[in-house]
Amino acid sequence: MDIYLIELQALIDSHFEARRKEEEELVALKERIEKRRAERAEQQRIRAEKEKERQARLAEEKARREEEDAKRKAEDDLKKKKALSSMGATYSSYLAKADQKRGKKQTARETKKKVLAERRKPLNIDHLSEDKLRDKAKELWDWLYQLETEKYDFTEQIKRKKYEVS
Repeated sequence: MDIYLIELQALIDSHFEARRKEEEELVALKERIEKRRAERAEQQRIRAEKEKERQARLAEEKARREEEDAKRKAEDDLKKKKALSSMGATYSSYLAKADQKRGKKQTARETKKKVLAERRKPLNIDHLSEDKLRDKAKELWDWLYQLETEKYDFTEQIKRKKYEVS
């Protein structure tokens, strides 16, 4: 019976020893899991910060590009307006000089240019909305149509008079 008791005691000791080792392994495993979770959380936090920085950089770059585009468009518009106004001013000053040179004696071409310069109105469409632009385009089309009609009538009248003369 003593042998059984010693064997039983040895089995119990080995069981408790195995159980202690398993508990130590379990504690170590839980610690590793917790450490890994902390590392992942830190990595995710770092990734999130980097992503925020990247998004901020992209937004800043986009805003800068839009600002540069707006400046460039404004400069282009200003250049166009200056060019158009200087063309008009140059042309009208040219006509004035030609009038002074020749006095009242003007050729038909100069008279035509002068009349066209007086008829031509500046086209202020920068501030118009889409609907008003459509209306303006229709108005210009109607005016062009009227001028073409008058031109056709005059050419027919000239042809008829030439026929009558000959």
